[in-house]
Amino acid sequence: MSQASTPTENKTMSPWPTFIVTAVAAYISTLDLSIVNVAFAEIAADFPTASRGTVSWVVTAYSILFGSLLVVFGRLADRVGRKRLFQIGSLLFLLGSVLCAVAPTMGMLIAGRAVQGVGGAIMTPASLGLLLSVFSLERRSQAVAWNGAVGALGVASGPTLGALFIEFFGWRSAFWINVPICLFVVLLAAKYVKETPRIESPRPDIGASVFVTLSVASLVWGISRAEEHAWTDSLVISLFVAAVIFGVIVVKRTISHPVPLMPPAMFKVRSFSVANTATFLFGAAFSANILNNVLFLRSEWKYSVLEAGLYSVLAPVIVAATSFAIGRHISRIGFRKLLVGGPILFAILVLIGARIFTSTPTPWSEWLPLMFVLGISIGLTFPTLSAATVHSLPQTLFSLGGAINNTSRQIGSAVGVALVVTIQTSTDGLVGFQRGWYFIAGCSALAGVVALLQPRVEKVTA
Repeated sequence: MSQASTPTENKTMSPWPTFIVTAVAAYISTLDLSIVNVAFAEIAADFPTASRGTVSWVVTAYSILFGSLLVVFGRLADRVGRKRLFQIGSLLFLLGSVLCAVAPTMGMLIAGRAVQGVGGAIMTPASLGLLLSVFSLERRSQAVAWNGAVGALGVASGPTLGALFIEFFGWRSAFWINVPICLFVVLLAAKYVKETPRIESPRPDIGASVFVTLSVASLVWGISRAEEHAWTDSLVISLFVAAVIFGVIVVKRTISHPVPLMPPAMFKVRSFSVANTATFLFGAAFSANILNNVLFLRSEWKYSVLEAGLYSVLAPVIVAATSFAIGRHISRIGFRKLLVGGPILFAILVLIGARIFTSTPTPWSEWLPLMFVLGISIGLTFPTLSAATVHSLPQTLFSLGGAINNTSRQIGSAVGVALVVTIQTSTDGLVGFQRGWYFIAGCSALAGVVALLQPRVEKVTA
């Protein structure tokens, strides 16, 4: 089995340029999942003839393509070379950003978001594979944890940055900012990042890649549509049925094909399977909480977009600080303790918020202190989930393993957001937000319970 790099190579080249490149890529790809949500009203105002359902595709098109193509390109990156695909994905992301920034019509804006989604799906798994190939085994958990921290920071900081850009420069600036960042990433990768060798092995099941994409796309599309319509909507039900059918086909092909797209042996690695299940549940809680909090600040406390963004900025900062601090000690502490403690702490804090927050604003005495500790709980959890997912996988499956974990998080996020929207629309006012927080706390607590199944000692497979 081919290896990404030899120990000698790792000693003679610094891994930090690769880390910088992959961290920036992780940040912008996840940032664009949440930053546009804040700009929804302003985009709708600029395209008054477009219906709300049409405008929602500005968000949905990115989510569907990003979430559904991760596994396919994760497998491809491990096979044909991660640097090559990373650069292609970065350039596509740049192109999509330019199309969005200059879009004169809603159709072009949606098309640009679709191109962004494809670029992000190519760039993300390839970047994780590149990262893991240059760090030694003993530092791998730290590197993945820090990279996961940057990704979580991207999602969490989206509302804040989105509010700032919209307030001062308009919604198009949220896309223009990606252009210099993508150029920086591509140029830095070209000069400092080493290509990983191609894996000489039979071609994996191409047919399964089509059905994986169709299954995930149908599921995410159905969930996104359910946010605006209803869970009983005929198209929503049809999409869910299609997702199940395509998923069953994938399972059958995975079991029977001589070179499956996703080797079944991956899912027999307990740390991998448990981490992905917990990622789905905590991803649902995390994304639903971001939405619930922003809408609460806007609706109940009557804050402007800018004020809501500023009062949301503390948690992302603490997430980043905690993640980088804990990354150095994950291997010593162990995944299990962090993956049980982090989500349980998150659930407790959300329940406290549900009890103490009322329609009377208390930003300094209650909101910000709670956000501070909440950021710590997120910083303990997401980086550890990323590290636990790939820790016991062989190097030849790094990109695929990371892609599956990202897919788990994206599907969990879509489910969490859709369900919390349903809860809010069924009950008006403060009670709706409280029920949303109860749901969020339940998802997070369940993630902590699932993490009890993590092995106490994780075995590393080189």
